[in-house]
Amino acid sequence: MTEDNKKIYDLLDQMHYDADCELNFDSPFELLVAVVLSAQCTDKRVNQVTSELFKVASTPQEFADMDICELEKYIFSCGFYHNKAKAIKSLSQSILDMGGMPTTRDELMKLKGVGRKTANVVAAVAYGENAIAVDTHVFRVANRIGLVHAKTPEQTEAQLMSAFDENLWSHLHHLLIFHGRYTCHSQRPECDKCLVRGYCEYYQKLTSGISTQKASK
Repeated sequence: MTEDNKKIYDLLDQMHYDADCELNFDSPFELLVAVVLSAQCTDKRVNQVTSELFKVASTPQEFADMDICELEKYIFSCGFYHNKAKAIKSLSQSILDMGGMPTTRDELMKLKGVGRKTANVVAAVAYGENAIAVDTHVFRVANRIGLVHAKTPEQTEAQLMSAFDENLWSHLHHLLIFHGRYTCHSQRPECDKCLVRGYCEYYQKLTSGISTQKASK
C-alpha cells in the first residue's frame, strides 16, 4: 500500500470515524434481506420498512411461506417491490434447500438473486470476512479521488483490493460509502470540508480549471 493511499485512508477515517453498516438487523439472514431491499433505496427507508416487516417474518421459512402479495405490501415503499419480493422469496427457498444460511461470500453467491455486492456486504458485516462491496458511492468516490481508474464495479473492487491491505478492506468500504453519502455527493461535492482534497484527482482538476480561467481573464 502506498503512503498516499494510507494517508487517504487515515483522513477518511478521521472524517468518518463512526462509519459502519447503517442497516438494522438481528441476524445474517435479516441483513441479507435488508441489503436486497436497499438497492436504489436509502438505508433509512429500508430500516423503516424492516422494522415492521421483521415482526411478521424474519427467517427463511417464514419468508418462503409468506404470500408474495403480502410481502409486496410491506416493501412497496422501497421501490422495485415486484423484483425485490421475488428475490427475497427465491433466496429464502434457496437457503432452505441448502439446509441453512451460507456463511461465506462464495456460498452466498450461490443463492438465487444474490450478486457479488450483496454477498460482499453480508460476508463482511455479518461474518467479519475481509471484503469490499462496491455500490454507487464506492464506485463514484474511489474513481473521483483517484484511488482507482475503473469502468465497472468489478474493476473497482479488484483495484481497491490491490491498493489496500486486506485487513482494511471492510472498513474502507464503509468509509467510502459514508464519504459519498455525507461529503462527496454525486452533485455538488462539499470539497471545502473534505480532508482528502489535497490527494483528490477531481479536486486538483477542479482547482486547476479555476486557476486557468482566472489567468485567462
